Amino acid sequence: MLNQVILVGRLVKTPEVLENENGTKRSIITLAVPRNFKNIHGEYETDFIDCVLWQGVAENTKEYCTKGDILGVRGRIQTSVYEKNDSKVYKKEVIAEKVSFLSSKPKEDNE
Repeated sequence: MLNQVILVGRLVKTPEVLENENGTKRSIITLAVPRNFKNIHGEYETDFIDCVLWQGVAENTKEYCTKGDILGVRGRIQTSVYEKNDSKVYKKEVIAEKVSFLSSKPKEDNE
């Protein structure tokens, strides 16, 4: 069996790294990934996918990436379940194993 995901998308906001009480660093980024087909209205839709980055991957992404950059993420899908208002909520996210910085958003020229 195989659980592997490869995504290429645009970073929705500039990454932030949080550190928990035992020193583990984590960042949750959201990638905007356009679908490769049009809907019934002739428009391309976009999926917004949360990715969890740990330790060095999280720090490097925060250091080198900003909102609008194109990233490649390789990882696995993880599902968690929690209770909210007496019902089960299923959360799916991508746990990133590798992040590739593919291109930066063009800088605006204020001259």
